[in-house]
Amino acid sequence: MIFFPLLIGKLISFISKFFNLGSGSTWPGHMAIESDPNFIKKILRRNLNLKVILIAGTNGKTTTGKLIQTILEKNGNKVFQNEAGANLLNGVASTLIEKSNLTGGLDYDFAIFEIDENTLPLILDNVYPNIIVLLNLFRDQLDRYGEVNIISDKWKKALSLIDKKTNLILNADDPKIAYLGADIRNVKYFGVKGKEQVIDHASDSAYCPKCGNKLDYKSITFSHLGDWSCKKCGLKRPKPDLENFESYALPGAYNRYNIHTAVLTAKTLGASNEKILIALKDFKPAFGRQEIVEYKGRKIQIFLSKNPASFNQSLETINELKAKHLLLVLNDRIPDGRDVSWIWDVDFENNLKNFKNILVSGDRVYDMALRLKYADRNDAKPYDVVTDAVEDLIDSAPKNDILYILPTYSAMLDLRKILTGKKIL
Repeated sequence: MIFFPLLIGKLISFISKFFNLGSGSTWPGHMAIESDPNFIKKILRRNLNLKVILIAGTNGKTTTGKLIQTILEKNGNKVFQNEAGANLLNGVASTLIEKSNLTGGLDYDFAIFEIDENTLPLILDNVYPNIIVLLNLFRDQLDRYGEVNIISDKWKKALSLIDKKTNLILNADDPKIAYLGADIRNVKYFGVKGKEQVIDHASDSAYCPKCGNKLDYKSITFSHLGDWSCKKCGLKRPKPDLENFESYALPGAYNRYNIHTAVLTAKTLGASNEKILIALKDFKPAFGRQEIVEYKGRKIQIFLSKNPASFNQSLETINELKAKHLLLVLNDRIPDGRDVSWIWDVDFENNLKNFKNILVSGDRVYDMALRLKYADRNDAKPYDVVTDAVEDLIDSAPKNDILYILPTYSAMLDLRKILTGKKIL
């Protein structure tokens, strides 16, 4: 019986939204699972025609999910996903509560769930997906997850138990992700053409996932992603089913991965190339992921930057966009991870030369200020520690300039509440 968990969840969601306490993306599901641990299984069993897509990985889940949703909708499908980024079990349950009627019916063709890396095995105990998309593995929230080997080992064990009809969409350029497809029947790979360069010091997976030998690279896109091979055991990058596309809705190498993933997933589901191109043309970024927000007549673009890989890519991308005014916001709350030592693996030394002014803020503002102090060079621009960060950023820049903010996750949520007046979670 799922009527009472649904009713309780919908009531909590209504109260949360009515009083502007949040979007109702976690607590409704939490209470439903408390009252019935099999709530998710039961509601999905009532909707056997619903196709489920799971997306996991350190970086790119929300953007990739929204890309896939946009393409599928352009092809005439009804789609929903856990849009608020609540990617634990309670977030999945909350989304099902919001989208279903009181009998548990879901009038949709597809459900897309982005899933926390550590939660994927638990989700697979409750959800039987049609497609599993695995993007990448980078060091992130080390106090919760540990090193990437721990996560990849958990994933490999969980994937060994999935239904043989389940399709996997995997990143050929990430050694640990690609290796997960070794014993799976229905696998497709995406990649991005890289360039010849030395693997950087912040790379997270430079050793063979099969034998442990150090990998060789013909080319690299960023971090440890590239055309890799192992001379000892012969394991090498699988040939990608997609590594180029005609159109890119967002700048940055990391968004090429997101777009290739979405296109390959959509084509696997029968989407036409024509509709894919139209969908990408109309695509708008997800909250905090290169999203542009207008505030007090100013344009502010937010680049969520939560670990060394994403921070380096954000800095590289905004440099390509000729950014001049930058605010860095570092928090160490539960969604960010308490350990902020990862900022010492961000390549500030080579990415801060072109800014007119740099402001730093957040719960761990002085850690970031110290990091920038050590990155400082004779030609580096001065930076300021600020408390009223958004207002100070606005005051420091000419009116026609786009302002750029690179926050960690909880800082991004705080910023959006300031800029839009609404909470996400």
